[in-house]
Amino acid sequence: MKRILLFLIISFSLFLVLPTGAQSWAKKSANAVFTLKTFNADGSLLASANGFFISEQGEAVSSFAPFKGAHRAVVIDAQGKELEVDCLSGYNDMYDVAKFQVVVKKTQALPIASNAANGTAVWLLPYAVKKTPVCISGTVSNAETFGDGHTYYTLDITTTEQQVGCPILNEKGEAIGILQPSADKQSATGYAVSVQYANSLHMAGLSQNDPILRTVKIAKALPDDQSQATLALYVGASSMPTADYAQLVDRYIQKFPKATDGYIYRARLKAAQDDFKGADEDMKQAISVASPKDDAHFQYAQLIYQKVIYQSDKPYEPWTLEVALKESQAAYAANPQSIYRQQQAQILFAQRQYDAAYNLYMELAKDDQLKAESYYAAAQCKTQAGDQETALALLDSAVNTFTKPYVKTAAPYLLARAQALYNAKKYRPAVNDYNDYEALMAAQLTAQFYFLREQAEFAGHLYQQALDDIKRAVEMAPNEPMFRAEKASVELRVGMTDEAIETAKGCISIAPEDSDGYLFLGLAQCLKGQKAEGLQNLNKAKELGNSQAQSLIDKYGK
Repeated sequence: MKRILLFLIISFSLFLVLPTGAQSWAKKSANAVFTLKTFNADGSLLASANGFFISEQGEAVSSFAPFKGAHRAVVIDAQGKELEVDCLSGYNDMYDVAKFQVVVKKTQALPIASNAANGTAVWLLPYAVKKTPVCISGTVSNAETFGDGHTYYTLDITTTEQQVGCPILNEKGEAIGILQPSADKQSATGYAVSVQYANSLHMAGLSQNDPILRTVKIAKALPDDQSQATLALYVGASSMPTADYAQLVDRYIQKFPKATDGYIYRARLKAAQDDFKGADEDMKQAISVASPKDDAHFQYAQLIYQKVIYQSDKPYEPWTLEVALKESQAAYAANPQSIYRQQQAQILFAQRQYDAAYNLYMELAKDDQLKAESYYAAAQCKTQAGDQETALALLDSAVNTFTKPYVKTAAPYLLARAQALYNAKKYRPAVNDYNDYEALMAAQLTAQFYFLREQAEFAGHLYQQALDDIKRAVEMAPNEPMFRAEKASVELRVGMTDEAIETAKGCISIAPEDSDGYLFLGLAQCLKGQKAEGLQNLNKAKELGNSQAQSLIDKYGK
């Protein structure tokens, strides 16, 4: 009799935890559930949770929390087999849910159900190794809609902390939700976010900038949309460590083998690592798959040009300026854009073919959008050719493309003309340009700017302005001896001998091996009548190699 009673109790208990016909899907569905484990950089365990597959190709969902700070992740499937997590493909920190890809050829996956209504009978399918787990029954007490029609469930169900991430299934064995953490370690109320929502998660082009996602060191999937994936490449170039970025580029090429951007970005990476042969192969592949081909030719020319200009100490014979020019011409032949002519002019300038470059820049100056920068570049050609007068006239043309009050884009042309005017000994007009530049760039001005303007001011007999500017330069860069020496020189020239002595001493204190401090101190002391001390300092300046010292020694040593 006792045995019969025990059998009835066990049978009744199974009826409570298993839906009608549950035996038909529980055993099979259990193979879709796994344990997720994440690890620190040193290989130590970081966190763990449960999860399950939602596609036979290894796409899976779980909690997002275990991924924060993780450098590696694996899943332990229902057969006890360890599988590597390849990449994170979507996440939401607020709802603590993640979608990711597991490295597996084929696996059991749970079908995804539509939203469940209040009162719907549900079952939690726990993780179990090599056995059919006992499902836990419950009901939906509240189905709250959020986002684009997705559902957050409150459940009448008893769960434990160890079951977080497990699937919540309907009577058909379809996954409706992912079990969420609860405030109570064991509670009669459970919470789940819909699997439909988890499945909708994806990466966007700007996801790399998310500070939360940056804590995850596991690889991230690229967006399915090519334009968004290309944006991710662009963002990652400046925000990711080189090794991680190289992995991202390889993923892009694997996902979009007919897109040129992946090969171009990888070529840049290889060139930066002095693998010019590999970079060359990637650029040729980019041209091969490109349609149209003009941008690929342009990018190839630019890579060669930059290598020749900035990495000239690392020769690679196939890459020359002549090759770069041919690629740029091919780009223009395929699509006659001004940017390609600009590139050709830059290459010609680098080849010291100044007349040819000048002619191209003057042609480009006919375009209103390129007028100022083309006149400026043409001026550089004339400067290199030794025609300073024409160069200054071209800088006038560059500045005259703007009207007063000047906008900030005029600033570099004003600065260039100021320096050209100074070289032409037109000091006061140079000061005027420096003043206009200062008004536009007040927040970005450096000590070097005030030093340059002081030079023009002093040469233009604007002594008080010169003194004010050199004082400001010293204040902004107190450890730069050149500025202190210039200040001492100006003070001497305007008769401020005592001030010059103090300035020169300050120069010596910060640069005792620099001859200028001793030169100006010695000269000031001689002017002050302190010849013995002055000659001693002038001789020190001579010992340190100052070419002016001997003439002053001859003058004051009599």
